[in-house]
Amino acid sequence: MHPSEIEKSKTLITVEIIEYITNSVVIKTILKKSTGNISVMSFDSGEGLMEKSSPFDTFAQIIDGKAEIVIDGRSHFLLTGQSIVIPAYQPNFIKPNGRFKMILTVINNKDDGNDKH
Repeated sequence: MHPSEIEKSKTLITVEIIEYITNSVVIKTILKKSTGNISVMSFDSGEGLMEKSSPFDTFAQIIDGKAEIVIDGRSHFLLTGQSIVIPAYQPNFIKPNGRFKMILTVINNKDDGNDKH
């Protein structure tokens, strides 16, 4: 087990494994493997992530609150329970839009032969 991973074979309520911290973005690793990773994140009001792109597809699911995720210049407004796949190599960022929590699942797709960049 990676030192920062969640304990395996233990039931958990995902939204409760991470807390909001004032003026912060908090990230907790659930699972980390060479093929990808799963993390849960909390964002305090006014906090977001700067624009980036990844060579991997990323599945983002909002588990508390609401978020605005911008992919290749197009805004997507997600509410609790909604999700979106951020395609590999697409510029993206998360705009501050109140407090929210999300799960990010990154899948290493470098070897699947379907990369379009």
